[in-house]
Amino acid sequence: MGPEPATSFGAPTAPVAEVPAWSWPGVRLLVAGIGTVAVAGVLLGFGSAEGGWTTAGPVARLAVGIASAIVAELVFLGLTAVVPGEARVVQLFGRYHGTIRSPGLRWVNPFAKRRKVSTRVRNHETPIAKVNDSDGNPVEIAAVVVWQVDDTAKALYAVDDFTHFVATQTETAVRHTASSYPYDSRGSGALSLRDNAEEITQRLSAELAERVRPAGVSIIESRLTRLSYAPEIAQAMLRQQQATAVVAARQRIVEGAVGMVELALQRLEERDVVELDEERKAAMVSNLLVVLCSEQATQQVVNAGSLYQ
Repeated sequence: MGPEPATSFGAPTAPVAEVPAWSWPGVRLLVAGIGTVAVAGVLLGFGSAEGGWTTAGPVARLAVGIASAIVAELVFLGLTAVVPGEARVVQLFGRYHGTIRSPGLRWVNPFAKRRKVSTRVRNHETPIAKVNDSDGNPVEIAAVVVWQVDDTAKALYAVDDFTHFVATQTETAVRHTASSYPYDSRGSGALSLRDNAEEITQRLSAELAERVRPAGVSIIESRLTRLSYAPEIAQAMLRQQQATAVVAARQRIVEGAVGMVELALQRLEERDVVELDEERKAAMVSNLLVVLCSEQATQQVVNAGSLYQ
């Protein structure tokens, strides 16, 4: 026996992409439908008045009147109103037949199902999530994402519920971003959630756009709305930040004081105001550093004797 023919059972279906749906201007058909209803009413009325089904003439009028009523009903069933900011996905016998985006009154196949899809810009704000950053510190983070449906066919047929899909993928992307970077670089120059918020949000938008692309959704913008240490370590990290700030401030003060002492010694030497040996230079430097680096006001002591007493 030869090899069995290959079957398509279990083979992945081709992805659905949005295409324009066939439709006619609905206002003209609405007028035609109203006219058809009037004609059907007249024919049915005359046919009933002239004897109903007993003669050939009234029978023909009744038949044409019934057919006109059926046609008018089909005309009215096919009318579809499309408002701005919405699209209608046309589905006939389980198959996708296109999308209507043009606002106004349109007419499509009356047997087709027309599903509404909002194409307006939407906001989604994630709940506050507690995540460990790359250093293992628990942080609380939340974000708001601005998104819009670009491909209505993918939004309806590629995923089960595209709004829930966007919400889930947004929370996943926010958690992944928070765990990929430290909260604070502590002067190392590396990317951090607090110091590089603009670049971090750009990377978050890029990752989120890749995640929601199968649903036909585009990401317009994303922003972090909350970023802080978790309450259990907030006080400890605050003290660490304060200590770091104090050390940095002290370093700046010392650098400035050393520069002022160097300038003072240089000016005294250039103008030949007084000659100081190494011991007196050291004493002068010590006194100036104490005065310049002290947090409190220093009390001056006037030497009434000679320089060496």
